[in-house]
Amino acid sequence: MKIVHVISGGETGGSRKHVVTLLEKFPKEEVTLIVFQEGKLLEEARAAGIDVKLLSQKSRYDLSILKRLTEFVNEGDYDIIHTHGPRANLFGALIKARFKKATWVTTIHSDPKLDFVRTGIKGILFSNLNLWAIKKIDYFFAVSERFKENLVSIGINGEKIKAIFNGIEFNEQLPEPSLSREDLHIPAGALVITMVARLHPIKGHDNVFEALKKIGNQNIHLLLVGDGPIEKELKEKVKSLQLEKQVHFLGFRSDVNDVLQISDLSLLASFSESFPLALLESANMRKPVITTDVGGVASLVSDKTFGWVIPIDDIPTLQAAIEEANQIIEQLPEMGIALYEHASTNFSIEKLYIVTRSEYEQIKTIR
Repeated sequence: MKIVHVISGGETGGSRKHVVTLLEKFPKEEVTLIVFQEGKLLEEARAAGIDVKLLSQKSRYDLSILKRLTEFVNEGDYDIIHTHGPRANLFGALIKARFKKATWVTTIHSDPKLDFVRTGIKGILFSNLNLWAIKKIDYFFAVSERFKENLVSIGINGEKIKAIFNGIEFNEQLPEPSLSREDLHIPAGALVITMVARLHPIKGHDNVFEALKKIGNQNIHLLLVGDGPIEKELKEKVKSLQLEKQVHFLGFRSDVNDVLQISDLSLLASFSESFPLALLESANMRKPVITTDVGGVASLVSDKTFGWVIPIDDIPTLQAAIEEANQIIEQLPEMGIALYEHASTNFSIEKLYIVTRSEYEQIKTIR
């Protein structure tokens, strides 16, 4: 069996890590990764020993890529073409009729109806193109049952969708940290909350800032890991709320685990997610979580032994969860260990690989 994965290459979030960690598990001769631009994903894939090809575009509107992509898929005699993200899905839709034999599958990492929120007229156009492309695909992997339901709601046959939870490689022992709270000028005894998320409207940063302002405890610090289109807007919001001493913008970082290790817990405040890798990474570092009830998170944080699941867009409940975490700060390490044991048993990369490979075998002839 031969599989080619296709992704734009500019991703900095969970889909990047999902692709690299999954492809590492496959025999090298079975999988190839195609990206359209240089970036962290390309670097990490090469470092992992994955067979990766750069089919570069002069710009995201350079459609000469379609001929090269078609030739690559057909000449490689691939059984499966597996796309990730709107750009790869659109290109797949435009060349699908030219595939000689490949079955086309995609992983839905985010709600396609929300991928381009607050991006104006261009966003509306891209959203419509994305939804049009999705309806051309042969088979779907949804990263939670809720995302499967989302696909059904836009007209996709439920029999063509398989819900497959994310998975990561869990560490039996924690690595030695290379970062300290002192490095970030955080005082001893503070409650440190880390939020690993793109700076994007869908991630709910504004709600977190409002909750911190209402709490009014300057001994609670928030570490923001990630970059994105609303960075300037969020920094202005922090300044207007006078939270500059509590909220730390760390930008994109390759040492996320080190940041998590100096934290007491993780926070996810999104309005929509699939099955966030950020929460699995927190579990791997033995940190409990506060998360909105999005995607499949209730399967991970199944009770208060592991953390807090709160309603979406509910600032008072978010505030209460942070305050409770601060009150029981000494119990948080025990909660983190419990979350690690649950997550490492049920959401490993090995399970993801086995299920994905089994699905490939079943769908490779459905076209």
